[in-house]
Amino acid sequence: MNIIDIFMTPIRALKMRYVPLLLIYFAYGSSVFVAIAKDFWVKKELALSAEDLVALGVWLTVPWTIKMIFGQLVDSVTIFGSNRKVYVFIGALLMALSTVLLIGIVGKHVWIAGYSKESVYIFASVLGVVGFVMQDVVADTMTTEVVDKTQSDDEIKKELATIQVLSRLSLGLAIFIMGWLGGELADIYDYETVFKLSLFIPILSIVGVLVVKLNPVESSPLNKQVLFGGMLFAVFVVLIGYNEVPYSQEIVFVVSLAVVLYLLSTLIEDLDPSTIKHIKMAMIVIFVYRAMPSVGPALQWWEIDVLKFDEAFFAKLSMIGGGIALAGMWFAAKFIVDRSIGKVLIFLTIISTILSLPILAMYYHLHTLLGIDARTIALVDTALASPFDYIAGVLMLTLVAIYAPEGKKGTWFALMASLMNIALSASGLFSKYLNKVFLLTREIKEKGVVVTPANYDDLGILLWIVIGVGFIVPIVTIWLFNPDPKTHKEK
Repeated sequence: MNIIDIFMTPIRALKMRYVPLLLIYFAYGSSVFVAIAKDFWVKKELALSAEDLVALGVWLTVPWTIKMIFGQLVDSVTIFGSNRKVYVFIGALLMALSTVLLIGIVGKHVWIAGYSKESVYIFASVLGVVGFVMQDVVADTMTTEVVDKTQSDDEIKKELATIQVLSRLSLGLAIFIMGWLGGELADIYDYETVFKLSLFIPILSIVGVLVVKLNPVESSPLNKQVLFGGMLFAVFVVLIGYNEVPYSQEIVFVVSLAVVLYLLSTLIEDLDPSTIKHIKMAMIVIFVYRAMPSVGPALQWWEIDVLKFDEAFFAKLSMIGGGIALAGMWFAAKFIVDRSIGKVLIFLTIISTILSLPILAMYYHLHTLLGIDARTIALVDTALASPFDYIAGVLMLTLVAIYAPEGKKGTWFALMASLMNIALSASGLFSKYLNKVFLLTREIKEKGVVVTPANYDDLGILLWIVIGVGFIVPIVTIWLFNPDPKTHKEK
């Protein structure tokens, strides 16, 4: 296959019936429009430590963890005659409300001035996440309902994989355009203006869902075990968090993992034993791959304070990262559909580890010794690293789509996504403990007086640990539990 054929693969695969669905994914990717403005505003205005922000990130994964509730609603509960499109409208409303609250605190408006900035920021963040989760569940479910059902089983599976690739391409296109645009606007205008402009995001998703055409699907009987079990779990999470129970995040992680694994086991119990075994192996690999710790926000603080990266430069990084990721996904479309998942994940792990080394080198000032500008290294590194997370995500989502059981697709996608996001919670917890051990702080001023000095002394050690763990653990896990679908077919 020549380069032209590879380039044309996604274009030839695109069908008009996919476009409205892809618009919803584009809206999801457009959430990065405010990312740079938000990061800089949080750094300047909120008195939250690196550990606090990592802990908040763990809590913000909880709505993704309880996606089984939204999955059941999408599968079984009709509102105003709809069990698909209406939930996109509800999600858009929550996203818009979240943005209005952020506009209020960023712009220091009178109507919200009496509330703590930190409290409003956290509440708005939760509302926004819930809105995106709801739309994500519906979009994932609809990926299986724009497929031509008159095809053979093999053709349907290939089309499912193609739609996942196109969905990630739409997501990547949004990140490419909106991440750069939002960062540039944050450098030119005030942060409040950027947040006001971001109100276009819920409008995009509404436009997409108004015109999408789906295969008719009857509502399935309500799985009370999944719905009410998920609701009880949600109440449990809220009570644990509100009452500030010691080790609340750890408790929520263990309980949520147990609940989701149990519900998944009940959902797949009707499948044949070899399929169940294969799915379990894939679950283990996906969980471990996504559970690897990160450095946390202190890395970006260090880049801002020490390397002097500003909003405009982060906008360039976002544009380059999104653009290269988009191109990587584009040219890897056929490769992703045809190759072994296990081998590709090992390849991605090795490449990601290698591409983590330039940042480590910059911490030890090797770029200064070599006479290379830090921004040049960051640009090249971002360009090289960008496609790989997207490719890994598509591989995992393709596997999920292939095994989606009829009549339970919303719940299936939601539970599998919950498992993936519990893995992210594990990543957040690991990162939080690492930030407890290696205390990193940015400079915080109150009324012009420094109350917390900047301290990045242990950043190098933390980078070594994160890179080492992120390489060794996934490789060993993938070697022990090969999730390649061909393994399943051979048995």
